[in-house]
Amino acid sequence: MAKQDKAAKKAAAKARRQATRGRIKQIFEAFKMQRREDKLLLPLMLGAFLGVTAVVFLLGMIWSLHWVFLPVGLAFGLLAAVIIFGRRVQSTVYRKADGQPGAAGWALDNLRGRWVLTQAVSGTAQLDAVHRLIGRPGIVLVGEGSPHRVKSLMSQEKKRISRLVGETPIYEITVGHEKDQVPLSKLQQRIMKLPRNIGPAQIDAIENRLAALANRGNSLPKGPMPQGAKMRNVSRAVRRAK
Repeated sequence: MAKQDKAAKKAAAKARRQATRGRIKQIFEAFKMQRREDKLLLPLMLGAFLGVTAVVFLLGMIWSLHWVFLPVGLAFGLLAAVIIFGRRVQSTVYRKADGQPGAAGWALDNLRGRWVLTQAVSGTAQLDAVHRLIGRPGIVLVGEGSPHRVKSLMSQEKKRISRLVGETPIYEITVGHEKDQVPLSKLQQRIMKLPRNIGPAQIDAIENRLAALANRGNSLPKGPMPQGAKMRNVSRAVRRAK
């Protein structure tokens, strides 16, 4: 038994080391790719590192503790450089993904916090789509594609689910650069600013109701769809920016 526990611990430690090496390799590859496209990356990272380190070092001189403050300054300088790197990479990713089919679904899939995401709950053959989020604000419908087609899809989806969710708030957001639309790069920020209206138990209840509705929809007879029938659950090709 002891030998088995020891072997399990070794296997777990090996898996953790491999995962760490994998993450470091991914970060290094991302850095190389970003550096090729972003000529300001290194100057900004170096400037942040040196600037923050210098400020902390000078603060230490006030109390004649500058050599004690130096390691702290180096740590904060490294943190500032990493933050700049992360933000520059994120900006590049959103710039490349903007306007691509499925970009909004990809952004929603990377939301922090507890969210129940169902991508492409309705769509068209032109790759317009409406995605549905369930979270503390309530229900958020996010549309992407041609504005007039997306508006119709959003209206249909809201009408379809409103009778099941009662007074739960339903928010509508359309991704784009036109009036009353939200740019892809600001989509997550916009959603995270929505007020918290429901609790975790309500999220589960709403998810179950809408899942039951989807199951009823999936139980329709198989075969060719009738002429004029509306497409639902369109397959999405999400292009992840490299």
